[in-house]
Amino acid sequence: MVPMDQNDFRRLGYQLVDWIADYREGLERLPVMSQAQPGDIRAAFPDHPPQKGGRMDQALAALDRDILPGITHWNHPSFFAYFPSNTSYSSILGDLATAGLGAQGMSWQTSPAATEVEEVVMDWLRQMVGLSPAFTGVIHDTASTATFTALLCARERTSGYAQGGEGLQSGEAPLVVYASDQGHSSIEKAALLAGFGRSFLRLIPTDDNHALRVDLLRAAIEKDLEIGLRPCALVAAVGTTGTTALDPLAELAALAREHGLWLHVDAALAGTAMVLPECRWMWAGIEGADSLVFNPHKWMGVGFDFSAYYVRDPQHLIRVMSTNPSYLRTAQDGQVSNFRDWHIQLGRRFRALKLWFYLMDVGVEGLQARLRRDLDHTQWLKAQVDAAPDWERLAPVPLQTLCLRHRKPGLDEPALAAHNLLIAKRINDSGKAYLTPSVLKGTQMLRVSIGAETTERRHVEALWDLLTQAAGQ
Repeated sequence: MVPMDQNDFRRLGYQLVDWIADYREGLERLPVMSQAQPGDIRAAFPDHPPQKGGRMDQALAALDRDILPGITHWNHPSFFAYFPSNTSYSSILGDLATAGLGAQGMSWQTSPAATEVEEVVMDWLRQMVGLSPAFTGVIHDTASTATFTALLCARERTSGYAQGGEGLQSGEAPLVVYASDQGHSSIEKAALLAGFGRSFLRLIPTDDNHALRVDLLRAAIEKDLEIGLRPCALVAAVGTTGTTALDPLAELAALAREHGLWLHVDAALAGTAMVLPECRWMWAGIEGADSLVFNPHKWMGVGFDFSAYYVRDPQHLIRVMSTNPSYLRTAQDGQVSNFRDWHIQLGRRFRALKLWFYLMDVGVEGLQARLRRDLDHTQWLKAQVDAAPDWERLAPVPLQTLCLRHRKPGLDEPALAAHNLLIAKRINDSGKAYLTPSVLKGTQMLRVSIGAETTERRHVEALWDLLTQAAGQ
């Protein structure tokens, strides 16, 4: 059996595009969270691979039957869990073009367009969020690997490039990393993988707004210096995962300068909000950062995976990440960017096409209008929660995430936790909406994240009705 030819590709490709369009058009009629049980999807597939090919028609026909039941619909207008993960139509087309070209963008020579378009769109993105030209951007897969890369850069700057010799086995005083106790779990993971060790990761307590306390950070740094340790890196959060809390970036930047700390800013979701000039107060002090990351594959509209990593000193990044074996050297080295030296992986897809297509489709003004719409929806829901006597909001709402719980009279804390978990279960099992139960400093809560591309006010109003109904059952 020969592989499909261009005629089969055209026919099947048109079918697949039609299927995607039909799926998106009918999203609202589907249960938001997958109703599948463990093993359900696997049971629909044979135990052995097909011995003969030519079955693509069967595969496409099986998408509805075998795949859709196991999909949680992140682009559903009633998806309020985790974080928005918008994959716009234009971004889908960008991914299709990327796959069709099959370009390998590890160096400039392997596909010059992959490098130069990335340079262009990352600079567009820099301008869109109000960063100065002091920052240079590169596409990473996720914020997790960008934060890991930042800690590697911090480690090497503080240690005088120890990786070129004995590394962290040299016997010198250990390096210390600092972050908020509300920071993302990827910070802890990055610190461990970068070799700092759990004993030298300081998770600093936060205030009533869940932002890192500068006084406690300063005290921790001074204590570590007194006992002979080497403060190395500080990870600040602009929009924590749990509550979208805002660490006091300007004060943290000043403290980082004072002690020579590498300052990395995790703005994974919140960075997109900086496309709105009225939101940029949230990261006042960002120009003091050594590196920062945010995810256009969240609230913006560029499909996963696409993280924007910006650094002040690209040459330091290259020195830390580069190996440059002879088989990768080209005649253009020194004149161009070879992005394989800007992150962990060697091979890289032409991901810049997704952002280019998306921006060409919506423009900056179109994106700003949608972000303002989402923030307005969030403030409407916040007003409902604040006005309801039996509902409690547990955090400020600077962005598009609300943290709330229902306080049923007569219940103690363990019973309240169980009650709110049951509210989440009732809503999620209904298929009508999907939100995330979470815990904030020991308190069980319901976390509502608004920002799907197709979410309208009526969907947020319907969620509030579901919440009040589930709480009253």
